Amino acid sequence: MYERGLLVCAPRSTNLRNAMLSIQAILVPTDFSENASKALSYAKELAKGTKAKLHVVHIVEPVIYPADWSYAQVGFADIEQELQKNAETELEKLRGELSSEGFDVDTKVLRGRASDEIVAYCKEHQIGIVAMGTHGRSGLEHFLFGSTTERVLRKSPCPVLSVRLESDMK
Repeated sequence: MYERGLLVCAPRSTNLRNAMLSIQAILVPTDFSENASKALSYAKELAKGTKAKLHVVHIVEPVIYPADWSYAQVGFADIEQELQKNAETELEKLRGELSSEGFDVDTKVLRGRASDEIVAYCKEHQIGIVAMGTHGRSGLEHFLFGSTTERVLRKSPCPVLSVRLESDMK
């Protein structure tokens, strides 16, 4: 099914209406961007209709350690810890907002490659659907950075709702 800025991938044998009614958990990976916020809006609407629990996660990917930076004053482990601390603070704020809106919500900071962590989390927590923002990269930028959303679409054990901003569709 395709709607402007919305794509749901589900196995062909799935009756979408019945699948939506049985969703118990919705995963929303966030990088705290506007795209992720829009995906969260869709997830909230799904959760209202299905009484599903929202799982909001942020993934801290490993910092690459360039060999010629070995003399640098900055410790990469310190950077990763700071990223995790900041993500925990932001997720705690988000948990408070969602809880005050009446949602049952879990938040967690994960470490690793984003697509792998999202797929593993889906399997571990019996996630019914993933709602995630995509940045709509193309050309060289897409070739160089790839797409976390595409990798999740290929590997996910459940349907994935991919949401783009209107400005990314031009």
